[in-house]
Amino acid sequence: MPRKPFVPGAAVVVAAALAAGLTGCTGSSSPDSDAGDAKSGGAATSSPAAEPGRYQTLPEACGLPSRGVIRRMLPGDGQALSDTEAQKVYGGQADITYDTDRRVGCRWTRETTAGTRHLGLDIQRAVSYDSAVSDDDKAQAIYGKKELAAQIPSGGAGSPSPAAPSPSASKSKEKGEGVVTNDAADKSATDKGAAGKSSAGAKGKAPSGSPSQTSDPSADPSTDPSGSTAPRVLDDLGDAAFLNDKLVTADSGVHRDVTVVFRTSNVIVKITYDQWSTDKTMLPDSQELQDKARSLATELSDSLSE
Repeated sequence: MPRKPFVPGAAVVVAAALAAGLTGCTGSSSPDSDAGDAKSGGAATSSPAAEPGRYQTLPEACGLPSRGVIRRMLPGDGQALSDTEAQKVYGGQADITYDTDRRVGCRWTRETTAGTRHLGLDIQRAVSYDSAVSDDDKAQAIYGKKELAAQIPSGGAGSPSPAAPSPSASKSKEKGEGVVTNDAADKSATDKGAAGKSSAGAKGKAPSGSPSQTSDPSADPSTDPSGSTAPRVLDDLGDAAFLNDKLVTADSGVHRDVTVVFRTSNVIVKITYDQWSTDKTMLPDSQELQDKARSLATELSDSLSE
């Protein structure tokens, strides 16, 4: 049988059909391509997980401050300490915690004929379990609550506006508990002679938030016209910091409590430093206690930043 002749036109038709088929396949895949782009675009626009904090563990609290700073903060009355006594005083007593990667603390105490000084150190590491909240943001929230509870003026140095005594504080005064002087106390009570009445009926140690007066107004940080010793925000310490100062009087004596709290990344450090005296005429010096507490805070901030 003779072969059919090759027709170039037919080849062109076949080629065109094949080309159309390929084009159709390409066109049919475009919805899938668009869907793929949409998914990848969605993944790109979703919020990435928040950054973890700088600190993943915590140092041993009792060994963190230098021995020299501890010695200066716990001065003696001229009597030398034996090696055993020195280790007990300056070595500190570690706080009992269940997770030393999340919280550690230490306490130091020294008793002398001039009174007793206590030093406390609490270090907390914040961890956020919310992927949208960083560890640093979590730590800032914890720090913010502490600053708010301490009633630190938001404008920096200076005293906060006078506030009316809370119901719990009024009950404390009625029960004859100790009296506390802080920057949030109602100064109008001073003009009405409430200081003398509070001191006369004081029994025991007062709650930390109770309003009160002292026999020496000049010893109250809130009356400091320069604001140098008033409770205030500290701008030169860590990522955020504040200092609080309270004078507390009771039947057993008088004591001043100085607190410094600062945050560095996802770690919050709290220093408590107080001096007790059985002689109510010998009020603890605010400037000295504040300077020593801030010196320790600076050392700890530098140590944690290394």
